[in-house]
Amino acid sequence: MDKQRTAARYPTRTRMLAAFLRGSAGYFVLSAVMTFAVAMLDFVNPKIIGYTVDALIGQTPGAGNSLTGRLLERMGGAAFVTRRLGVVAGIVVAVALCGALARYLFRLFNAMGAESLLRQMRDQLFGQILRLPCAWYAGQQTGDIIQRCTSDVETVKSFVAERLTSLLRISVMLVMALYYMRLIHGGLTLVAFAFVPVIVGYSFIFHRHIGSAFAEVDMQEGKLSAIAQENLTGVRVVRAFGRELYERRRFEAQNQLYTNMWVRLMKILTMYWCTSDLVAGLQILAVVALGAAFCVRGQLSAGSYVAFVNYNAMLTWPVRELGRVISDMSKAGISIDRIRMIMNAEPERDAPGALKPPIDGDIRFEHVSFRYGDGGRRVLDDVSFTVGKGETVGILGGTGSGKSTLVQLLDRLYELPGDGGRITIGGVDIAQMEVGWLRQNIGLVLQEPFLFSRTIGDNLRIARKDATMDEARQAARVAQLEEAVERFAAGYDTFVGERGVTLSGGQKQRVAVSPRR
Repeated sequence: MDKQRTAARYPTRTRMLAAFLRGSAGYFVLSAVMTFAVAMLDFVNPKIIGYTVDALIGQTPGAGNSLTGRLLERMGGAAFVTRRLGVVAGIVVAVALCGALARYLFRLFNAMGAESLLRQMRDQLFGQILRLPCAWYAGQQTGDIIQRCTSDVETVKSFVAERLTSLLRISVMLVMALYYMRLIHGGLTLVAFAFVPVIVGYSFIFHRHIGSAFAEVDMQEGKLSAIAQENLTGVRVVRAFGRELYERRRFEAQNQLYTNMWVRLMKILTMYWCTSDLVAGLQILAVVALGAAFCVRGQLSAGSYVAFVNYNAMLTWPVRELGRVISDMSKAGISIDRIRMIMNAEPERDAPGALKPPIDGDIRFEHVSFRYGDGGRRVLDDVSFTVGKGETVGILGGTGSGKSTLVQLLDRLYELPGDGGRITIGGVDIAQMEVGWLRQNIGLVLQEPFLFSRTIGDNLRIARKDATMDEARQAARVAQLEEAVERFAAGYDTFVGERGVTLSGGQKQRVAVSPRR
């Protein structure tokens, strides 16, 4: 279903991420600069330490072609190092402190970028959801939508902040580690590098097979969230009909299924990481053993060996981290696609040149036909009637005969199909009106009143933010609600709770009627 609904607004994952990154990209650029500085500074101290070890034990230090080695030679070489150990130690400490500062700034800018990205994703996603038509919600579960706006958004944020930003550091460390290692010993460098394609290739193979498992886990988590949300919303119904045991078993069964799927997925992930650890361990073992052999044969100095082992450790981390980036792409890709399904859904749009005509004329339904969804039966079939200006009309009919559908079509909560006739007010087709203008002038009282988790006064002013408390009291008086409100200790400041749970059914209906007064 998600793939079928994907539209052209964000045809690729990259384009949607680029849209979300507006406003936070600068932080990630600064973070990348700092991570580059960290990577460069990390390669200085091993060279200094290796040079110092050779100087102290009487071997000729290998300066090589590295910038660090040339600087040490210009400072006086081995003689300077042996006489000025305190200065050398101070340089090592200074480089370490600069590296620590760069790491701090990297984490600071990265965190600021991550939170900015998270806010942008939530704002855009929630704004898009509010613009989607009622027909879209009919095919979705509330719990699944909530999960996409929370869990999936967090997954994308974590991947961008923790994985993509490390790609630059990984690239720099790979190149620099191989460069410094080649300067020390070319043959040993080939041995160390031979394991890199194995780890990376295994990660790509793993990535191809793990995506479907992450997709199934996300789907089952959405179902679990939907059950929890449904029971929390309808808790009074559950208790009134004694369904606690049934609903608990239903939740536990779904939770067990979800847990089993995660356990299976963790087994696959554990196998992957254990294999990666094994290959990385073999690489380190090969380098240490062969490096020691080269030292015994005099092909490698002790200081160079120490530096090479340090550089090899720096090579092992980015290779393993690159494997983690590749594997995490599967989970992040699924989450991005689930968010794209919402972002690519077609929102409500006004027709070009939409009108704001007077809404006080006759209402005419002209040959209106309508069905919910594709392939369903027609709820309305060629319905025509007129409600004259100033008339009061009652519509009677059996359950499912389309009474509520008539009102929802008038308010454009559902759109008429091209061959479904038309509805006019004062002779103007409502399809040509601005939908906000139309709804602003229609008072709709639903069969099941819904109140927001705010005060009674806030709910009375929900449709008119500029309404004064005097106007709210007048609306309550007309709806015969004022006497009930005065019985509450906090009056109009009484908090009604979620969905108006603290009010009676009749009181909720009167509060729901009042905002249109």
